[in-house]
Amino acid sequence: MLRATAWYFLAALAEIGGCYAFYAWLRLGRSPLWTLPGLASLLVFAWALTRVEAAAAGRIFAAYGGIYIFASLAWLWLVEGQRPDRFDLAGVALCLVGSGVILLGPRP
Repeated sequence: MLRATAWYFLAALAEIGGCYAFYAWLRLGRSPLWTLPGLASLLVFAWALTRVEAAAAGRIFAAYGGIYIFASLAWLWLVEGQRPDRFDLAGVALCLVGSGVILLGPRP
């Protein structure tokens, strides 16, 4: 489980970083060159998700959603300087519980 969590967090950081590079270019007026590391980061994201062990890709992607939401709120706070509010925290708690149920639930 610890290994899967580490892969999920790497995937989330890579996805958010890659998407932010495009956001910086298209919405913040940064150079189009920002897309080059952004594309590399998105490749790392896709690769990292394939490292998680599960019987079905859809289950991996579904469980990843909670980690992604958590990482997005951390990005909001640490990179963008906006502290998550109580509704953000309640929402991410629900999502993390849901991710745990999806990933760790007993399967026949």
